[in-house]
Amino acid sequence: MNSPRKNQQKKLANQEDQNSNKNLVVKLYNALNKRDVDTVHQLLNPDLEWWFHGPPHHQHMMRLLTGSSPDDSFLVVPYSICTIGSIVLVEGTDLSGTVYWAHAWTVSPQGVIVQVREYFNTSLIVTKLDDKYFKPVWKSRLPDWARKSLPGLVLAI
Repeated sequence: MNSPRKNQQKKLANQEDQNSNKNLVVKLYNALNKRDVDTVHQLLNPDLEWWFHGPPHHQHMMRLLTGSSPDDSFLVVPYSICTIGSIVLVEGTDLSGTVYWAHAWTVSPQGVIVQVREYFNTSLIVTKLDDKYFKPVWKSRLPDWARKSLPGLVLAI
C-alpha cells in the first residue's frame, strides 16, 4: 500500500514531468518561429509521427518541420497550453488571427517529441479512458469567428 508521502512524491514527479514536457514544446515553437533548424532537430525524434486534419493548403507545420518551404512566412502564435501526462495540447492562431490550429504533441520519457497531431480550423475534444468510459479532459477554445463554422473531432488518449 502506498503511503500518503509516496503518493505526494509521485504527484510532484508527474507535475515536474508535465512542466518539462510543456517547456519542451514551448522551446519548439520558439525555434520554429525563428527557423532554428538545429534546435528543432534536437527536440524531435527523427521518425516523428505526424497526423493532419484540415485543408491541405494549411499544412504549415509539415513545411516548417521538413524545411520543404523555407520561405513560408507562417508563424505559430500559441494562446493556450495544457499538459495531460505525456501529451501537450496547444492551440493558437497565425499572426493575423484568421486561422485556428490545435496540436497534440507526445513527448517520450527521454524528453523527445515523438508524435504530433495537427488540427487546422477544427474544433477538438480530448477524452481519456477512466474505468470503462471515456471522459472529456480538454476542449478547444475557439476564436469568436469560428464558433459555429468548424468541423469537430474527438481525440481519445
